[in-house]
Amino acid sequence: MKTRDLAELAVRNLREAVLRNSLTTLGVAVGVASLVAMLSLGVGLQTLASQRLTRSGLFDAVLVTSQRDFRGARRPRSENSTPKKEARALDEDARQQLAKLANVTELYPQIRFITEVRYGGKSPTTSVLGLPDSSKDSGAFEGMTGSYFSSSTADEAILQAEFAKELADQPATLVGKELVLRYAERAALSKENGGNASLLQGMMGAAMPGGISIIPREKTLRIVGVIESDPSAGFAGFGGARVFLPLATAEHLHVAQPDDLQAFLSGDPAKPSYVALTVRVRSPKDVPQVEAAIKQLGFSTFSLLDATKSLRLVFTVFDLFLGLFGSLALTVASLGIINTLVMAILERRREIGILKALGATDRDVRSLFFAEAGAMGLFGGIFGVALGWLIGKALTWGTTIYLHRQDLPGVKISYVPWWLALGAIGFAMVVSLIAGLYPAARAARLHPVEALRYE
Repeated sequence: MKTRDLAELAVRNLREAVLRNSLTTLGVAVGVASLVAMLSLGVGLQTLASQRLTRSGLFDAVLVTSQRDFRGARRPRSENSTPKKEARALDEDARQQLAKLANVTELYPQIRFITEVRYGGKSPTTSVLGLPDSSKDSGAFEGMTGSYFSSSTADEAILQAEFAKELADQPATLVGKELVLRYAERAALSKENGGNASLLQGMMGAAMPGGISIIPREKTLRIVGVIESDPSAGFAGFGGARVFLPLATAEHLHVAQPDDLQAFLSGDPAKPSYVALTVRVRSPKDVPQVEAAIKQLGFSTFSLLDATKSLRLVFTVFDLFLGLFGSLALTVASLGIINTLVMAILERRREIGILKALGATDRDVRSLFFAEAGAMGLFGGIFGVALGWLIGKALTWGTTIYLHRQDLPGVKISYVPWWLALGAIGFAMVVSLIAGLYPAARAARLHPVEALRYE
């Protein structure tokens, strides 16, 4: 039997029992819809988490620190000790060298310090952190009161909401006002200008020129925003800051840092080193390569790549369970296909006998019933994908309304990628064909004479 004739017979047979076949197809559609809706929820949550974490700079970033310590930075080596490779200082030269590594898109230092904030007669002490320009695109500032920094060198500040409440009962009223930072500025001195490190020289047993001067300073900043969350939280202890400045502004303050002693011990107090540098790469897959290159240069590294792998494992197991529960409804729908086709055999025994009498083989009869089962699976799969997509849209719509009532931004929790849609349709057809195995085999075994006698 030709494929065209087989298709025409299958379509005609499906039309003769429209209601029953439609209900069976609808059962398949409901099963596929439940499968697509559940899996789209898992895919959507995974996509949302990946986008948020990628935008936050957690998984495409490497934290770089020096392998030096204060105690051993200038400690003389004994005669019998084995010479080792000297740990490098994380200074400006190292910063420039790291910026030239392959796949590095951004590099910036961690500028963090404790300071006294003066506003309206209050002077609480808090932590200040410099933010790079790229933090604007991290998504952490969505829904904030006010605006982001006007430029990378602006004398502006963004306050964390809990700290803002210490300055004013209504944090939103702080936007546009000015506050004053009182901090300690670091300055290098030569011996001619009064620098004297005789005490440290005696302790460390080495000659060190010059010294470090700590000068009290004040800086007036305009408050441009108040944010509920901490945009610096989550990576290598960066969280906990409550006042945020543009990174360039923070660098220009030359605030005394804990690593200034390390720079002094290295013999060049005019050339400060950094506590840590953050290296951003093109994508998380480039992190291992960049980490290896940084370690070759003599620095310590830390990244959250292992956490990324664990997160993917959790979501994979989550998707597996959602898929199993969604498949239960499709399995129930397959029983409806078996019932429909078995009933079709009883109603069409004379038709089957005539086909065999006209020369149709057992294979042709089997193919006919397979075609009918496949058609129900195909149409049920298409309708099911569309229904599952609508269910996902409804879930996203309802979640967005709830979040807006909680003064939170809406999110897209359901996502149907092309591979999920095609996979669901293919899975529906496979299940339908498996369900048609028994009816097709039973129809093919009918003897033509007995089929023609059937009333």
